[in-house]
Amino acid sequence: MKILVVDDEKHIAELISLYLRKEGYETKEVNNGREAVDVFAQYAPHLVLLDIMLPEMDGYQVCREIRRVSTVPIIMLSAKSETFDKVLGLEMGADDYIVKPFEPKELIARVKAVLRRYETVTTISPRAVVLPNFSIDAEKLTVIYHGKQLELPPKEFELLHYLASHPGLPFTRDRLLSACWGYEFAGDTRTVDVHVKRLREKMRKDDVWQIKTVWGTGYKFEVNTP
Repeated sequence: MKILVVDDEKHIAELISLYLRKEGYETKEVNNGREAVDVFAQYAPHLVLLDIMLPEMDGYQVCREIRRVSTVPIIMLSAKSETFDKVLGLEMGADDYIVKPFEPKELIARVKAVLRRYETVTTISPRAVVLPNFSIDAEKLTVIYHGKQLELPPKEFELLHYLASHPGLPFTRDRLLSACWGYEFAGDTRTVDVHVKRLREKMRKDDVWQIKTVWGTGYKFEVNTP
């Protein structure tokens, strides 16, 4: 698998690549945000490790540009540890966020976890949910909403599929993290809130169904029967 490493500090990018190559990954290093967007299109990586502080285009802008054309997993790297920065990265479409400095073993574990979850989405067992104005096909990885196909990143697709496959059942944020991420994102369950928010923005509240907040618990996919 190919991994694009984007960091403005050349020696850090080279060190990260060294760790990844020892694990059997192929890597390419880029030290500039604008160049990262161009190289991404040519290199077609399976995952992007993306620093936030970059010349010409910062990591948030690069993430947004990649998300316009691809759902490939993105892990953001940053010395910023504030919750706001983490949430912003997730809202831009990142799948994970690692705070510098980090241990090589943690980086490798996060990379493997994200790739594992991404592979799970692309090989998920056939299962369809069909409701008025909404259908999700896990075999074809498609979501049709009011007659139009929605392009969802892997995590959004998996979260929607998981909730819609268990209508009426409330799930805690921890349970959803375990089911859809396979690990706990930096100990912060707000990643689930961010993904639910993005799904709600793309799929306005419907009379037949909705992703409902269960106060004090988490979320459930509620189908309103006439």
